[in-house]
Amino acid sequence: MLFNSIGFLLFLPLVFGVYWSLSRKALWIQNAFLLAASYFFYACWDWRFLFLLLFSTVLDYYTGLRMHQARTPKAKTFWFWLSIGVNLSFLGAFKYYDFFATSFQSLMGQMGLKVDVVTLSLVLPVGISFYTFHGLSYVIDIYKNRIEPERNPITYALFVTYFPLLVAGPIERATHLLPQIKVKRQFSYPLAVEGIQQIVWGLFKKVVVADNCAFFVDEIFKNSGSLSGGELLGGMFLFSFQIYGDFSGYSDIALGTSKLFGIQLLKNFNFPYFATDIADFWRKWHISLSSWFRDYVYIPLGGSQGSRMRQLRNVMVIFLLSGFWHGANWTFIVWGLLHALLFIPLLLLKRNRNSVHQTGYRWSDGFRMLTTFVLVSIAWVFFRADSLTDALHYLTRMTHLYPFDFDFFYKNAKYTLLTGITVLALLYLLVQEGYWVFTKQSQPVFSPRWTLWVIVMLFAMGTYRNQMSFIYFQF
Repeated sequence: MLFNSIGFLLFLPLVFGVYWSLSRKALWIQNAFLLAASYFFYACWDWRFLFLLLFSTVLDYYTGLRMHQARTPKAKTFWFWLSIGVNLSFLGAFKYYDFFATSFQSLMGQMGLKVDVVTLSLVLPVGISFYTFHGLSYVIDIYKNRIEPERNPITYALFVTYFPLLVAGPIERATHLLPQIKVKRQFSYPLAVEGIQQIVWGLFKKVVVADNCAFFVDEIFKNSGSLSGGELLGGMFLFSFQIYGDFSGYSDIALGTSKLFGIQLLKNFNFPYFATDIADFWRKWHISLSSWFRDYVYIPLGGSQGSRMRQLRNVMVIFLLSGFWHGANWTFIVWGLLHALLFIPLLLLKRNRNSVHQTGYRWSDGFRMLTTFVLVSIAWVFFRADSLTDALHYLTRMTHLYPFDFDFFYKNAKYTLLTGITVLALLYLLVQEGYWVFTKQSQPVFSPRWTLWVIVMLFAMGTYRNQMSFIYFQF
């Protein structure tokens, strides 16, 4: 059930109405209904994977209790590694086994050895990377004595399977979400209005911006061998807008939907294309994932402490894991490696944290933003390409800018105009929002003035009927 589908537009008001009609009942009844709705939502994708989700939920709930009850450190460690091992085994079997098997076979073949491997060819369960990380953070926090285990099974199950974040995040923490689930929630009209406006804003990003960019991006990447450097350059930048509109649009819909139920989720984007360097970019892009790797991998490895070689090792590990988390393909690994190579100079110059303490806006920041955007866009080519060969071929041909031929865009003038309008509209709204952020003035982000305008654009462009899937659903 896609967020941009008619089915979801029917599902959401129904769940909203029943949910608040139960507000006078006991909290567990309201939570149980929301849990049932979440299971139904997930079953609409593939009911068979509901059993895997249930097993993972029960496993982490049980091991969390056993760790807390353990009388010896050895017993606590046993239950901890049981949960970690089983969760990562499921994730590895569904997402990574075939990649390692075929990569090993290819490596042996290059050495002149013929090796037959067995591949599983399993269908990847929707959202497995996200809900696995939910469970891992919960188990790790209990093991580190940061939290106590949740004893109410309904409350914990809702933490893992809450439908607005179930299939593509944001990746929540028990310390943030569980306290909201455990208290009685009162309907807030201002919060509900803000939620609806954020849903509309997310639909605009996804349906109007991302899906219109996708028309060109798909064709350009498919036919990159016959297009000019100028057209490939345009396709690269359009994919930057597509993936931002697609994923941040999903996050806005998720956050807005959750506000309708009185629950606030973690912010996942903070104007990432306004970043002044790659470190700043990762403080603004997919915040819940980057902070997860920071807290549960980077800092435990030593972070920016210790010898210079140890710091460099930690950076490489964190970015390679981030790339690998996105998919079992060398393209994602190289994408992560490129970001690591862009981050390392900042670390060596001790500038990876400068922008955190910077106040105000300087004109030089504009050049740094543009440079960062271009570098991020180049890396996105590996993220989008089907193989490393395709990505390298794309970037090589992109350098041939003469003659500066845009025939592909001219032949699709209607879509060129439509896409140009939507990208300009997105830029205008982002710059308008960004102005209030940079100047630290109080201005409502989701104002009624442009909310109405966005609704008109959604229907005027008639793209809502094209229910294109979200890019991050594949992860």
